[in-house]
Amino acid sequence: MTDSIVLRGGTVLTMDDSHTIHGTGDVLVVGDKIEAVGPSLEVPEGTHEIDASGGIVMPGMIDTHLHMWQTAMRAYGADWTLTQYFVWYYLEHGKTFRPEDIHAGNLLAAWESLEAGVTTTVDWSHGLQTVDHADAAVDALQATPGRFVLAYGNIQAGPWEWTAEPAVHDFFERRRTGAGDMLGFQIAFDVTGDPSFPEKAAFEVARDLGLPVTTHAGVWGATNDDGIRLIHENGFATPENIYVHSATLSTDSYQRIAASGGSISVSTESEQSAGQGYPPTWQVRQFDIPVSLSQDTSVWWSGDLFAAMRTTLGADRSREHLEAHVKGDTVTALSLRAEHVVDWATRGGAHALGREDLGRLTPGAKADVVLIKNDTSPVSFPLLNPYGHVAFQAERGDVHTVIVDGKIVKSDGKLVGFDAAAVRREIDATIEHLRSTMGDEVWNAGMHPEMPEGSKVLDNPYQYTEYQSESTHGARGTMFGEPGSGSGG
Repeated sequence: MTDSIVLRGGTVLTMDDSHTIHGTGDVLVVGDKIEAVGPSLEVPEGTHEIDASGGIVMPGMIDTHLHMWQTAMRAYGADWTLTQYFVWYYLEHGKTFRPEDIHAGNLLAAWESLEAGVTTTVDWSHGLQTVDHADAAVDALQATPGRFVLAYGNIQAGPWEWTAEPAVHDFFERRRTGAGDMLGFQIAFDVTGDPSFPEKAAFEVARDLGLPVTTHAGVWGATNDDGIRLIHENGFATPENIYVHSATLSTDSYQRIAASGGSISVSTESEQSAGQGYPPTWQVRQFDIPVSLSQDTSVWWSGDLFAAMRTTLGADRSREHLEAHVKGDTVTALSLRAEHVVDWATRGGAHALGREDLGRLTPGAKADVVLIKNDTSPVSFPLLNPYGHVAFQAERGDVHTVIVDGKIVKSDGKLVGFDAAAVRREIDATIEHLRSTMGDEVWNAGMHPEMPEGSKVLDNPYQYTEYQSESTHGARGTMFGEPGSGSGG
């Protein structure tokens, strides 16, 4: 059996430093690497050939923030606000999830990502109440042929507490050993802005273990500028940090993130629907902060970066038009282009993870490749603007082939090795457990929850600390940014 694959005759988006496009090009994979890219390539004898004509060949996409364990409850929270999400998971029912429920959600989410052409996913796993939960999460990820990063978190305890546990340190030692480059690790926790900075201990653990930190920043009602300032002033703002959302921050915070080389993971569907704040790309672009895209959680949305690209363009352009209209002006040239969001979905994610061998189709890069091709669809042609086609026309059903680490994991529109019946049994068992534990009345009411009377959840969803601050409600001066900050062009 040959270990080489060639995708022939497609429109190739290399996403190299020059964003080179081959109108009719080939991509040769040998082993786990890209061997060559260009027209009419010579290939080794016996190379497996895939007809990419009429399609788009691009790097595998990268999601830098997905709560995979929540996928077992797909669309359950379709009409939730962020506050209702906090109430359900943080306050009331997050503790109900067993290790096997984490496994079920992760397994389903992992396959869902691969089907949509997302070859690398950061599992922002903040439901890890015990190390058994963490082991179950990793077991599920390693049972699928995708590339993953486990961002270890626990919303039921203070990060200064769970990161100090010897069992957690042992977990990292055990699971990092022999994991290779198909599985990475981060530490995931939020910084409330408490001036005593209790999260300092967690940052010190991350530094000692050599692990990056990912944190929900600039989230209305939860995190604010004070958290960014504390991270920066205490020397923990590094290029490895990923600041998720960052939607309600001031210029000072964006400058601190930019100066320290950190990146921002934008979850546009989440921000514009749940209420973390207006999707911030229009502000972030002013400071040249690197951006990646993410989908947050399938309790609302799918793990589909086509949707992320589309909604990010829509939100950014909508804000640009609205600001101009308020001033009596008209936007005549858009600042954010389709090419930019395709870059964020590929190279942007690779940069955030410190994996410059991902997110591009160049010789020597890892062979994570996606072919978008659907000859039976009237939406597949004409193919005029490939970036626009990816961002506005394509969907997960148009993903014909997915290659991860040189291995085909989706072929001719179907996942390879996906046992749907077995995964469904795990998910059904989790749903049965949750429903029986809560009772049908509570379960059904959960889809339309009421806020607990007298709750201060809006000021503090983190029940491991009593610290509260209304400053999480007003970091941004106006809906267009701080007064005098200028446009986001």
